[in-house]
Amino acid sequence: MAANTQIHILPEEFSDIAPYDDHQFQAKLAELVTEEGFEHAIRYVMPDVDYAEFVKQLLQVKTQSQFQNETVGAFLEMLVSRTTSGLSMDGQENIDTSVSHTFITNHRDIVLDASFLNLNFIRAKMPLTQIAIGNNLLIYDWITDLVKLNRSFIVKRDVRRLEALEAARHLSAYIHYVITERHEPVWIAQREGRAKDSNDVTQESLIKMLSLAGGGDTKANLLAVNLTPVSISYEFDPNDYLKAREFLMRRRDPQFKKSQRDDLFSMETGILKYKGHIKMHIGKSINDDLAAFVGTERAEVAQYACRLIDQGIHRGYEIYPCNYIAYDAVNDSHQFASHYTADDVESFNAYLEHQLDKVDIDDVSAEERVYMRHMMLTMYANPLANQLAARQ
Repeated sequence: MAANTQIHILPEEFSDIAPYDDHQFQAKLAELVTEEGFEHAIRYVMPDVDYAEFVKQLLQVKTQSQFQNETVGAFLEMLVSRTTSGLSMDGQENIDTSVSHTFITNHRDIVLDASFLNLNFIRAKMPLTQIAIGNNLLIYDWITDLVKLNRSFIVKRDVRRLEALEAARHLSAYIHYVITERHEPVWIAQREGRAKDSNDVTQESLIKMLSLAGGGDTKANLLAVNLTPVSISYEFDPNDYLKAREFLMRRRDPQFKKSQRDDLFSMETGILKYKGHIKMHIGKSINDDLAAFVGTERAEVAQYACRLIDQGIHRGYEIYPCNYIAYDAVNDSHQFASHYTADDVESFNAYLEHQLDKVDIDDVSAEERVYMRHMMLTMYANPLANQLAARQ
């Protein structure tokens, strides 16, 4: 990744979505620590914290880089030690350090996908990414301040239909600015919202958005942002039972919509509950294959880019025993029985039952519980199913 020693003044046109710059950092941080919601969140995550001492130390942080590398990095290392059996990364050799990358990943966790990628980069002493985050998650002003202090930029998802194209152009222009002028890496999920069934497929509309800026045709504009697939593999998804619950609620009522409280609880659960091992694999940039593509129509270029990203992500999954067990269970087979033991099966079945017991719906029938269990098995089977298809 190209080192950036030049000082850039943020163009005013991006001030509504861009992270806070260093000249804003200390003032915004001082405001943040006075917010009751922020204090509540810190006490919730760290019950034994001396908040006054925590604030005193936090206000000694002078720059955004120091905040990300030291404060946020230390918090994430604490989460790894408490809620996982380890976090690892490979594929680092696929990163061309002479250019900046748009790292595009599957979307497992609302908060931690980008955070854990950056923690791996902190460990490897590599430049950290700017992070795309939807404004639907910015429920309170203090959350907006916190994410913008952590170098997140805002994806506007609540705009009216007539304004959607302009918002997409604006976002595309900002990402191109970060990659080509600031020479900083970017993280973005391959789709809006998490794939509830872990069937990770890149949204064509996202790729089209990235192609709106750059001054060239669709292919040239996509080549400029250097899309690089990253596979994120969580051994266990703490939100699996919440996703199964949502599947059931939508089955009962196709118009069902989650509340803001649901999103907050998903964020809390994803952050604080056990995830097993987490593996990230950096794939190769799609640029060489995309540059060789002979199509010129916008739609076909975007579709081909999606296919390259999907293949890169699917091939890079880490497959755990629970994935093999779930695949065989869903397909009523023993194809991968050599990849797990009887104890693995017993342990995973007990895990599924324990998670299902957490579903807070009083009148779940036996048939509905079987349905939710099947959906959870599907979540764990799909990464292997997609990897097998990608490797054909």
